[in-house]
Amino acid sequence: MNTSVVAPLKVKKQKEGLDRLTDIEKAVLTHYLITDEDVYRQDALTIIDQYFNNSSAEERHEVYGVNQTDLFIKDSFPFHGPERGEESFTFIDLFAGIGGFRMAMQAHGGRCTFSSEWDKYAQQTYYANYGEVPFGDITKESVKQYIPLKFDLLCGGFPCQPFSIAGVSKKNSLGRSHGFADEKQGNLFFHIAEILDRHRPKAFFLENVKNLVSHDKGKTFKVIKETIAELGYSFDSRVIDGKYFVPQHRERTLMVGFDKEVYGERVSFDFDRVNLPEANHEVISILEPEPQAKYTLSDKLWNYLQDYAKKHKEKGNGFGFGLVNLNGITRTMSARYYKDGAEILIPQLTGSPRRLTPRECCALQGYPIYPINTTDPVKSFRIPVSDVQAYRQFGNSVVMPLIRAVGKQIAEALTTQ
Repeated sequence: MNTSVVAPLKVKKQKEGLDRLTDIEKAVLTHYLITDEDVYRQDALTIIDQYFNNSSAEERHEVYGVNQTDLFIKDSFPFHGPERGEESFTFIDLFAGIGGFRMAMQAHGGRCTFSSEWDKYAQQTYYANYGEVPFGDITKESVKQYIPLKFDLLCGGFPCQPFSIAGVSKKNSLGRSHGFADEKQGNLFFHIAEILDRHRPKAFFLENVKNLVSHDKGKTFKVIKETIAELGYSFDSRVIDGKYFVPQHRERTLMVGFDKEVYGERVSFDFDRVNLPEANHEVISILEPEPQAKYTLSDKLWNYLQDYAKKHKEKGNGFGFGLVNLNGITRTMSARYYKDGAEILIPQLTGSPRRLTPRECCALQGYPIYPINTTDPVKSFRIPVSDVQAYRQFGNSVVMPLIRAVGKQIAEALTTQ
């Protein structure tokens, strides 16, 4: 059987074994089997004894491999990273989403020792690609207790909504607070700060929306910088467009800092050293030749979008659909793309335009997916969720090659210190 078929079948079998566990047990067990970190060992072995030693030999083989010294079939997953002791540095992946930071930093020899992501569907995608179920709510001490004591780099694309232009507008219309006053999301940055203070990694690498810099007349960003400075870390940031790496206009605020106790008071991160290729990418390069008919907009929806755009144009507003020039780049893909695909519509020779397929969205964010942008069917991103969830996940994701490019400079600093 083709290896590209066998591996997903192994993942399915392994997931069926994990489904008997609670969410935190899944996270503990898979983290132990992937990372071999001491912080997971005792609880993981208890889980194994409790749930799997009473299973049949056939079950144990299908779920975790031949014996307990090699419990996990790591090669079942395309992006499992370096083994313990073979890494150049270690990092943790907070607000992990579908693993854009993880894939980027593993490319430079980094080994992920902890991941956290609260969305259960994103957890499924993360597991399918990295062999690890992320822990859930990072605000809970029951989750934070599993972060290894020592690691080199903290990574995180903390939630965008409290600081985004769209998010602020929506919350204002509902009479709700935003930014750091948002009780559910806005304070998540302070959990990052707490983890920095508690574990003292050498560096951090954060990502957020472009509007973070200007939110609340710059007050939000000022609080972030001052908080980081109080912890004894440097702070440098830049807004960079993903168009240098993928055919998409996607500006994001990237933030990097180093522990001054390790690197000295004058340490800084030079974003000018990040290699930005020529922005000559074309949408046509990531399109599938024969997308399914279900991705074509219905005549009713297409007519509605045209009428909606016309109405707002007459009012002087800029709202409307985005019909893509195939030799150009797209607008920014959002998490709402699943609703109507309006911001990125692909023209067709006849009839209505169509949405991007989830596989095209994957490529648009720079993830390798066979055969669109990689010739390797084994190292190809897996999409185990519904189209709706996939659109949400890719709409929330980082542009992975951009993170990898900035990460290269961070990795060099970590490995030369």
